[in-house]
Amino acid sequence: MSLIKEFKEFAMKGNVVDLAVAVIIGGAFGKIVSSFVNDIIMPPIGVMLGGVDFKDLSIVIKEAEGELPAVVLSYGNFIQNVVDFLIIAFVIFMAIKGMNSFKKKEVEAPAPPPAPPKSELLLEEIRDLLKNK
Repeated sequence: MSLIKEFKEFAMKGNVVDLAVAVIIGGAFGKIVSSFVNDIIMPPIGVMLGGVDFKDLSIVIKEAEGELPAVVLSYGNFIQNVVDFLIIAFVIFMAIKGMNSFKKKEVEAPAPPPAPPKSELLLEEIRDLLKNK
């Protein structure tokens, strides 16, 4: 089997394609959540904290010297990333919880009672025949 043919079979397997789609959708979802946090959630929180922009929160460890840039600890970006993560984790948790509840409803549907064994059916027929005589 040629190398190209093997690669084509590998790349076209359902799991590989599903994973590629999940990564692309996950990347797009990450951008949506980042925009939601940066543009909708953090501005009101910043206003409540006295007009603070979280992107500007930082501690200068060492001032800039000549051409060397300052060494800065940007904890505001860290706070925003933590909020991003918490929102993404919560949304994924809710999605999985919803999918699990659908699966439980499918499983909880009552199954028809099992058919009685053949010997039991024969005994019932014999009983009915004896009653009729």
